Amino acid sequence: MKTKSLNTAMAAVAAVPMALIAGLAQAGPRYTDWSVAVPVAEVNSTAADGCPIESRDGLSLYIASMRTGTLGGNDIWAADRASRKDPFGEPQNLGAPVNSEANDFCPTPIQGSYLLFVSERPGPETCGAGPGLGDIYMIRRNAAFGWGEPIHLGCIENGTGPNSAGAEFSPSLVELKGGVYLYFSSTASGNHDIYRSKQIGYGKFGPPSPVTELNTEFDDRMPNVSRDGLEIVFSSTRPTDAKGAASFGSFDVFYASRTSTREPFSAPINLGAGINTAGSETRSTISWDRKRLYFGRDGEIQSASRRRLPGT
Repeated sequence: MKTKSLNTAMAAVAAVPMALIAGLAQAGPRYTDWSVAVPVAEVNSTAADGCPIESRDGLSLYIASMRTGTLGGNDIWAADRASRKDPFGEPQNLGAPVNSEANDFCPTPIQGSYLLFVSERPGPETCGAGPGLGDIYMIRRNAAFGWGEPIHLGCIENGTGPNSAGAEFSPSLVELKGGVYLYFSSTASGNHDIYRSKQIGYGKFGPPSPVTELNTEFDDRMPNVSRDGLEIVFSSTRPTDAKGAASFGSFDVFYASRTSTREPFSAPINLGAGINTAGSETRSTISWDRKRLYFGRDGEIQSASRRRLPGT
């Protein structure tokens, strides 16, 4: 299957409304602690399921799954519901060209019927994609004609984008006061770290820079930034958090915040026993309304919730 190169697709991407929401310069609302996580039973299967993320309206849950019906190994699926109070329906495979014979995962729906995702599919525009070496793509769904062709976001090595000859994971797009930024994780340095890349126009992203306050010598991956840019969750194998609390398993979900998008994030803390276990918790995401947290645990989708505190 062919994918459009970034250069040939630039005119189309120029019209993409990349911003998710105007960035905030001051502290946002405050919330309760997250509840104890529970399985999202209606979307889980006997196969490996992960990479959950809600659509902006909360009516769809995108996941990656190896369940029966995939085009290759890991495919991207979506489950819908009538309201945020209802359970999700049965996940449906998004089909080609979103999915391919290779592994396709880490879906991230953004404004304008666009979807960011990671794929290990081969192609002349990739940065060395293959098993374990995914690149970030963008694709748009047209209501009348369905999905268009995937657009590769370009490579560090030739100065065209944020992807590398290593492995990229979990794109998260947010508009801040100073511009639109793509957060993601990558093994570009040889270690798995969290990066951000600034949009420089027409859907193009500049060279990524590490988010140093979040990274360690351990594996730090799969970031997701809240809609206002003030909160971030990610997975890490670090043995302790900033408060000295010990981790629970191989990968735990960590959290950091800031009172202004002009500031660095706080020292990350472990989200604790209500979220993390002796298992592996990966690809956590915060819903658009900031009230639900999703993540994968050992091949199963989990969810927790919180309430906004009155007067904030």
